[in-house]
Amino acid sequence: MLLFFLLWQIPVVQFDFGEERYYLKEEGFALEWIHSVEKEEWLEFYERDEDQLLLTETKFKTYGAGVPSDGEIISSEDGFVHMKIGRSFNEMNLTVSENAQTTIKTPDKEIPLYEYTEDYESVTITIEFVDFWDYVRGNKL
Repeated sequence: MLLFFLLWQIPVVQFDFGEERYYLKEEGFALEWIHSVEKEEWLEFYERDEDQLLLTETKFKTYGAGVPSDGEIISSEDGFVHMKIGRSFNEMNLTVSENAQTTIKTPDKEIPLYEYTEDYESVTITIEFVDFWDYVRGNKL
């Protein structure tokens, strides 16, 4: 039984801040920030897809710099433009800023990434398979 727990690997979303790594066990999350030009809230929705991040949808208020042009518009009544994306990534490199209020959202919690690092530092987001023991001992968001 002990051998099982030592060898069992858990898929997680890993947030690598360089010297610190944090794990998110949830299968999906939203990345939220304030757009630097439009000054409007922007959300992207990601899911774990085996060993990749899958961007499923984006949600924003105004068209402008950085808005995808190839997504399918989803009807909504909440004041946001919803766009279905369906793009996979091996990793995502994100610059975190207090000005942009970069935040991870899950159904149970909000994680202000800008409180975990200095302004304009980078975080690399990947899907990793970690040993159960490392997960239990590691940093969880």
